[in-house]
Amino acid sequence: QVQLVESGGGLVQAGGSLRLSCAASGSIFSANAMGWYRQAPGKQRELVARSTSGGTTNYGDSVKGRFTISRGNAKNTVYLQMNSLKPEDTALYYCNVNFNGVRNYWGQGTQVTVSS
Repeated sequence: QVQLVESGGGLVQAGGSLRLSCAASGSIFSANAMGWYRQAPGKQRELVARSTSGGTTNYGDSVKGRFTISRGNAKNTVYLQMNSLKPEDTALYYCNVNFNGVRNYWGQGTQVTVSS
């Protein structure tokens, strides 16, 4: 069983920065990817960024050039550095671990609110 705990959300003014952290407990050695998704009220959950076991990273179009995903040395942590935040980045951000493209584990979510 994998458990994910996020931290680092909060309230920030537009143009500001936040850094999200996610720590995984349990075995994620065989995970295909670890990353971040977000969901705003009334919208579908969308990819923000993910890091694959092969070393590649993928970003949602709306965050490219502003957000950076990174992994901790032990590979059981993932970070999301968010710069130049916009009000439209306001959402509940979820940490995700994926196995074989099928099995997913999710954190409880951390709220990010960007004021204009």
